[in-house]
Amino acid sequence: MSFTLAVVGRPNVGKSTLFNRLVGKKLALVDDQPGVTRDLREGEARLGDLRFTVIDTAGLEDATDNSLEGRMRRLTERAVDMADICLFMIDARAGVTPIDEMFAEILRKRSAHVILAANKGEGSAADSGVIEAYGLGLGEPIRLSAEHGEGLNDLYSQLLPLSEEFEKRARDDAPETDVDLDDTDEEGDEFDDLPPQPTAEKPLQIAVVGRPNAGKSTLINKILGEDRLLTGPEAGITRDAIALRLDWQGTPMRIFDTAGMRKKAKVQEKLEKLSVSDGLRAVKFAEVVVVLLDAAIPFEQQDLRIADLAAREGRAVVVAVNKWDVEDEKQEKLRALKEAFERLLPQLRGAPLITVSAKTGRGLDRLHAAVLKAYDVWNRRVPTATLNRWLTGMLEQHPPPAPQGKRIKLRYMTQAKTRPPGFVVMCSHPDKVPEAYSRYLINGLRQDFDMPGTPIRLTMRGQNDKNPYKGRKKPGSSRLRKHLKTPGRD
Repeated sequence: MSFTLAVVGRPNVGKSTLFNRLVGKKLALVDDQPGVTRDLREGEARLGDLRFTVIDTAGLEDATDNSLEGRMRRLTERAVDMADICLFMIDARAGVTPIDEMFAEILRKRSAHVILAANKGEGSAADSGVIEAYGLGLGEPIRLSAEHGEGLNDLYSQLLPLSEEFEKRARDDAPETDVDLDDTDEEGDEFDDLPPQPTAEKPLQIAVVGRPNAGKSTLINKILGEDRLLTGPEAGITRDAIALRLDWQGTPMRIFDTAGMRKKAKVQEKLEKLSVSDGLRAVKFAEVVVVLLDAAIPFEQQDLRIADLAAREGRAVVVAVNKWDVEDEKQEKLRALKEAFERLLPQLRGAPLITVSAKTGRGLDRLHAAVLKAYDVWNRRVPTATLNRWLTGMLEQHPPPAPQGKRIKLRYMTQAKTRPPGFVVMCSHPDKVPEAYSRYLINGLRQDFDMPGTPIRLTMRGQNDKNPYKGRKKPGSSRLRKHLKTPGRD
């Protein structure tokens, strides 16, 4: 039985370091400065034979207003209410602070199961802090070192009986059901050529990227139907690339909320560099990338770079223009957007351009349909026979040039891969094929096989033109010549 563990505590006590150790990956950003984590990050944790969900939370602050710290605190308190167990961490080297005492009192009231951990507990410098932790009234503290992996056995010992309790409760509450395991579909082989459909085990991976303050977190909150991500008027609130699973209108999806990407020259702080690299990694793992623009200042230089990055990574791209609810001249603005899109991003010709309002939720149905269409095109496969008939027509309409008098023969074409579609053309002199002619074929593929917007890879590959029998003697030829040269033979 899996359970949920929320790691809570003051800023900079080592919550994200412990989170990374439990999930076995460096998912959460870690830095020496306090307050790095702002959103809730979930991960699948492993500790011995225990499997559970761990939530990394923002540092608890003594703020209850609508400031950034107050909103972060409310988000953390929500994680406490969601979790089965709370792991309350203090800094053993700093000792118990008044804020620790205040939050210990809050946790006693809000959570049924609280485990106390004194982190940074390696060495004698932490002895006094561990002793002070007894005064919080949360039982015996676990002496931890998230950095070095010390004390995890003690954590396991406290989690194991709770896990068994949750498992027993789940068995008692489970309804009795009869499932016919033999009633399976045996005709699935007919649909091997269809694009793979997203499932709960393999959901559709989407990354939402854009400049700071474009409304990425607000858009995802509206899709989720709840305020799961931290939002506000401040630019650059999101730091980690947060992955969220959801069922969006019947489609299992995993959406990555990424940090806003500024121009490289403006990114000076180490933390912002980590945030941007985390967002770039999310783009590489995604299948569909939604590039979110601000309707007030669309297609700035950084927007173009982000869209081009997604195309170069070979991802299906959907361009969404946010804050459409505040636009007055919508038709005129939309015409200008389409014209700028075709002119500034020719490599994404035909990609969907959707206007949305993350604040009101308007346009989300069209965004959902555009994402599914882009995913379908990204997985599209064209039969080889159809491709070669198409290639013959393209050659008749516009044959390749003959550079330096060398005639280029395009003999055969096939699709080598999908995600994105990749094609191989067997030809003579592949190094002589001009880039313009490759673009001619790519544009034809896009138009004739309905593949708008998705990146298309086209590779020219040479064939071995040598005659395999050249230089070899025919069977019996030497005997024939000897026979003809012999005097007196007819």
